[in-house]
Amino acid sequence: MNSPSPSRCPVHQDAPPSPSSSAPKHPPGTWPPGPFCITGWGQLNKMSRDTLGTLSEWKKQFGDVVHLRVYPSHTVILTDPELVRDLLVTHHESLVRWEHARKAFAQVHGHSVLVAEGEAWRTKRHAMQPSFSPKAVQGFTPTIADTVQKTLAHWPARDPHWPIESELTSLAMDVIMRMTFSSGVGSDARIAEEAIRVTSVAVNQEFLSPVRWPEWVPWKREKRRAIADLDGLIRRHLQARLSMPPDAWPDDLLTILLKLHKEDPSAWPLEAVRDECMTTFLAGHETSAAGLVWWAWCMASNPAAQAAARDEVRRVLEGRAPTARDLPSMQYLTQTIKETLRLYPVVPVLVGRINTKAVSVGPWQMPGSTMFILPVQLMHYDARWFPEPEAFRPERFGPDAPELPRGAYMPFGAGPRVCLGQHLAMAEMTVMAAMLLQRFELSVPGGMAPPRPTLAVTLRPEQPLHLAVAPVEVE
Repeated sequence: MNSPSPSRCPVHQDAPPSPSSSAPKHPPGTWPPGPFCITGWGQLNKMSRDTLGTLSEWKKQFGDVVHLRVYPSHTVILTDPELVRDLLVTHHESLVRWEHARKAFAQVHGHSVLVAEGEAWRTKRHAMQPSFSPKAVQGFTPTIADTVQKTLAHWPARDPHWPIESELTSLAMDVIMRMTFSSGVGSDARIAEEAIRVTSVAVNQEFLSPVRWPEWVPWKREKRRAIADLDGLIRRHLQARLSMPPDAWPDDLLTILLKLHKEDPSAWPLEAVRDECMTTFLAGHETSAAGLVWWAWCMASNPAAQAAARDEVRRVLEGRAPTARDLPSMQYLTQTIKETLRLYPVVPVLVGRINTKAVSVGPWQMPGSTMFILPVQLMHYDARWFPEPEAFRPERFGPDAPELPRGAYMPFGAGPRVCLGQHLAMAEMTVMAAMLLQRFELSVPGGMAPPRPTLAVTLRPEQPLHLAVAPVEVE
């Protein structure tokens, strides 16, 4: 049923205007247009079956600001770049993440920087920030290159159906494990990969379910086992470090966190150390892995762009491994990665935000407890900002490209909660992509259909991606 939702809400019609609002066009209690359902559960059910498709349909029908009445609360979907950025930047102090999502993430991440709010979040973010700064990433780049080199040495020279998604995921896991624990993921890679797949699918399904089942129900057995596998992986590394004398601890993220624990055990108990390690491992590898998987597809399906990027890599690197100083020189390669993240943003829908007090969003006055859904991918596919949005065009990010509206492109989010690992992710993807192009030519296996993107917290191919790999011809 898609008749517009009522514009007046008897519950919130007397809500006060946002303090930041100057002269709003609509009075308090007036809502944007949107699909109407008595409880809204039908809309949730529709979104659970095809989140991105449903949000895209509503955007086409109702515009950049869409209202859903999901009893007993209100949800607003924003796809106007200016309004999204204004919400995340100007009104960030008034926002908290959707509690149901935080509880779902906490089952795996504990109370890490990903889940925390308020002062707890600020404390954790401040402690973690130096490890992900541009300077820290530059210092870690040789480790990334060394890890990639050792991994690619074990790839076959030629394979018509290489499981590139699984291989790139393992590689990204190995890199983030070395940053966190100074050791690779080793034989745990496949176990971790499957555990992450299971938990991601389960958490994504629970996001939009109107029924909250307890964790002990029998049909959640696989999810419980997957969480236990991930928890065991992190705790083994933590216990191994604690068994070493402190003066033998390597210079990595775990050591930084354990020093915080020693200085202030009440603020940084061992469980908090475990939580940050878990989030760094999961979020740290997934951003790079998913981005690289889609980049590999874009290269395989766009041979001219692949050839141009390879020529640049040859010219800049002359056969050697990339260093941090080389990355800015590989401009076209970076453009291919940015365009990939436009087409396939790793997190296509940001975790829902709820305002703790009334705010103005453009001409609309939103009362407290409104939930905002921010579909990044729909903004990335908006023809107003990106002509022929479904086409792969790295030149969109070239030096002569038209300037984009602020907020139209934000693969890592925006505002104070912008992705902590964005600098690491871009450096890691650039190094890996350059070294892949030095050694391999990627192509689409004969008869293969384009992969169908599917949302399970992050954006991945519906079926594991396989590509043909062949050695690069020496000029």
